[in-house]
Amino acid sequence: MAEHKHGEMDIQEQEKTFHGFIRFTKWGVIIVIGVLIFLALANA
Repeated sequence: MAEHKHGEMDIQEQEKTFHGFIRFTKWGVIIVIGVLIFLALANA
């Protein structure tokens, strides 16, 4: 079995996936907060 050498693995694809997940989560939270504010204002 080959030994692992720190820093040799290409993680470009994992970084793209992580950044996409963060972007999706950020926009999801913004939309949910917007909907809650709309519901609070429309119910007054």
